[in-house]
Amino acid sequence: MIKNRHTAFASFLVIIFGCILFYLGTDGFTAFTAETARVNQLIDIKPKFSDVTFEDSKGRTYSISEFKDKYVFITFLYTSCTTVCPKLEMNMSKVYDLLPNKYIGKDIVFLSISFDAKRDDPATLEKYRGYFNSDGETWRMARISNQAELDSLLNAFGVIVIPDENGNFAHNSAFYLVDKQGTLIDVMDYKKIDEAGQKLVSILKKDGGSKQ
Repeated sequence: MIKNRHTAFASFLVIIFGCILFYLGTDGFTAFTAETARVNQLIDIKPKFSDVTFEDSKGRTYSISEFKDKYVFITFLYTSCTTVCPKLEMNMSKVYDLLPNKYIGKDIVFLSISFDAKRDDPATLEKYRGYFNSDGETWRMARISNQAELDSLLNAFGVIVIPDENGNFAHNSAFYLVDKQGTLIDVMDYKKIDEAGQKLVSILKKDGGSKQ
């Protein structure tokens, strides 16, 4: 009888200890994976958009100030990708279509940023955007030619990009939302299209709606 009590107590201690470790390891039960914990940390830190120079599919160059007083909905990709990037951009196009027209270009712009600057020149980006009905204005595709600037932005936004020997990249994917002050305020699951669309509409409505 005493032995059974000791066994039960030992099992109880193991469970409690396991729960404590799980709590600590998952950032207080809010993160079940390292990626989720990373995203939660980014949202808490709210990094500023780095000082970079874009070159878009039209060959125009500018900084993030091009989108002053607008939210910027962002993806990171490379056009040679045959796995996640096409799905990422297709889902971005669906989020774009979910937003009322009155917000598009006035309160929010969409921006797809290539991290493969050597291959993704303006002509390549111009062709690629056509696959997803990007208009090149309210939804632009651009590269950052300066590697140091690109690395700074990727690091600030927690975008992991690992090249391989075949010219491809292993990378994480998400939707990133930058506010009117150039601050990252949200990182969204790119597979949850409706949720992303609803969140954007809610933010835009709360912010005062379209500037008409």
